[in-house]
Amino acid sequence: MTTSENLNISQSCYTLDMNELYNIELTTINKQKLSMSHYKNKVLLIVNVASKCGFTSQYTELEALYQKYKDKNFVILGFPCNQFKGQEPLSNKEILEFCQLNYDVSFDMFEKIEVNGENTHPLYSLLKNAKKGIFGTDAIKWNFTKFLINKEGEVLERFAPSTTPLSLESKIEALL
Repeated sequence: MTTSENLNISQSCYTLDMNELYNIELTTINKQKLSMSHYKNKVLLIVNVASKCGFTSQYTELEALYQKYKDKNFVILGFPCNQFKGQEPLSNKEILEFCQLNYDVSFDMFEKIEVNGENTHPLYSLLKNAKKGIFGTDAIKWNFTKFLINKEGEVLERFAPSTTPLSLESKIEALL
């Protein structure tokens, strides 16, 4: 995994069709239905997460960023995924308990999804289309890949799993 998956391959932003983005239905980790429209006019950091990954400790930095900027329209959306060497074997209930007990996570968590392949969640289809991975690939390469979206719904950057959440702080501040 290279740190250069901080992929700003083209310097331009890709604006998602707002209607398409904000019409996507999500299911929270507590099985509540929620539309992406709930996040209009907010800066978003969207992350595929896992509880048994070498990057799992990033939950600490994600929560710190969320606590610092949540009152300024900044939101983190965590999407558990078990597509990378089975590193998220827990049930949704167990994931929530793990995150709260070990990392005091309070940012929005969603049901376990797929980020690659035939059953890719519609949100991740849009994100991957907006910002390609290393060498222009669509696929998410590992857990804790991050996407930064501004208040206008532009996917600004895609970050490698090895990019620490706190290293994104200045980028987040600039968008708030």
